[in-house]
Amino acid sequence: MDSYNPLENPDPDQWLALDEDERLLLIEAFHEQERVDLPNVRLHASLHAIIENQLACGDPPQAVDTLERLLGEGLDRHEAIHAMGSVLSGVMYHAMKNPSQKVDSSQAYIEGLNDLTVEQWLASGE
Repeated sequence: MDSYNPLENPDPDQWLALDEDERLLLIEAFHEQERVDLPNVRLHASLHAIIENQLACGDPPQAVDTLERLLGEGLDRHEAIHAMGSVLSGVMYHAMKNPSQKVDSSQAYIEGLNDLTVEQWLASGE
């Protein structure tokens, strides 16, 4: 695999065969080529990679379901990945800011994916 386009499903076997640095470099190269101005390219690419990894291996299955639902509701695949990444980053932020709370972050992420709507994503302005 020599390029990445978030509008297209990468072949899961090819995607998972890459090491994490290769995945990140492909994602960063796409955003650079598209001249997307990002405050932190590596962090943005990392969220893309996490979501793509989940989709490629089907774990959690709610990630695949959420992508399909968001696409059906009108988002393109790139926007859907961003929407899902916003749920992930929100759960991660909450876990880091509230370490004393005993919250199952995996369950919180799954619930966030299940609750995510296109309207909610578009209203967030992200």
